[in-house]
Amino acid sequence: MEEKPTSPDDLTEREREILERLAAGLSDHQIADELFLSWNTVRWYNRQIYNKLGVGNRTQAIAQARALGLLDTKDTPTSQAVHSTDPPPALERRKREQRVYFTNSFDGTRIAYSIAGNGPPLVKAANYMSHQEHDWDSPVWRHWLEELTHEHTLITSDERGSGLSDWDTKDVSFEAWVHDLEAVVNAADVRQFPVFGMSQGGAVAVAYAALHPEKVSHLIVHGGYARGWLKRDLTPEQLEEEKLMIDLMRVGWGKENPAFRQVFAMQLFPQAPSEQIYALEAQMRLSISPENAVRLESEMHRIDVRQLATQIKVPTLILHSHGDEAVPFDEGRLLASLIPNAQFVALDSKNHLLTEHEPAWQKFVAAFRSFLSDEK
Repeated sequence: MEEKPTSPDDLTEREREILERLAAGLSDHQIADELFLSWNTVRWYNRQIYNKLGVGNRTQAIAQARALGLLDTKDTPTSQAVHSTDPPPALERRKREQRVYFTNSFDGTRIAYSIAGNGPPLVKAANYMSHQEHDWDSPVWRHWLEELTHEHTLITSDERGSGLSDWDTKDVSFEAWVHDLEAVVNAADVRQFPVFGMSQGGAVAVAYAALHPEKVSHLIVHGGYARGWLKRDLTPEQLEEEKLMIDLMRVGWGKENPAFRQVFAMQLFPQAPSEQIYALEAQMRLSISPENAVRLESEMHRIDVRQLATQIKVPTLILHSHGDEAVPFDEGRLLASLIPNAQFVALDSKNHLLTEHEPAWQKFVAAFRSFLSDEK
């Protein structure tokens, strides 16, 4: 049990908010409604508060907090204020405080990871074209990060060969990506958590969940697949098309002229506004070198987690866009069919990366929150 706090600084801002509402006599459900949190997230915070105060229940927590001067009764919200019919103030959009760290993976490669938000931990497997230093400022990733930190402490990382992680690593195999996720989880010192993966990061999340069932509480995959291009039943024309895309990447990724990179951006973002197309194109060049882009893309084509998917034991949610041009809808459906009792949600979009203002994004958010609402 942790030592008792000696000042208000030992409790986080969110814990103080919840403690004040506990003292005002609000139920967990009322606190959840007031602070726009799920009931289970409030319960998680309650346990954190009890541990920090060295108590076992809400009555003891309130008494201990008052004895330590952590509660000022005149500032404690009342039930009347909480249940006011006035509309809540407009939420200001602001960047979450993010702390960036580095850890060494199994072969010494430095992996950059970050921690942001408050609440129970949520681990996101690394995916293509991320950069821990810039993602929060990008219209490509900002709304994703905001949602993932809505009720959770998000732990995410850059793939080896990209972002703030080492670019000169020799091993960019799928097995190395799984080991990198293991290294990040160990460095962050989290015990049990949901794992989220998108695109090829979904396959890494599947492998991790299969190999570490004692650590994973829930598995969520968006736009993912169980088998890469070279493991699918492709026609000769499709194989030739994919080789052409690799050659195009090798030749055009690092060019000043963005035309080559925009070919890939349009495949990921066919329904996105021009601002986000340009932002994704800039993200490509910023996050990874032409050589590493080819290496990572080539390894993605060899992914095969079909056998591992059948071993998943945790509750699983698979989401996929109907018109996804980067990863066909059937590949997402195949992944869901391999995982026992997986829930599958089809999204009405052509975008591989959902944009903030399309209806499919709101459906994703609703499904994501509902799925994690039973998190213990």
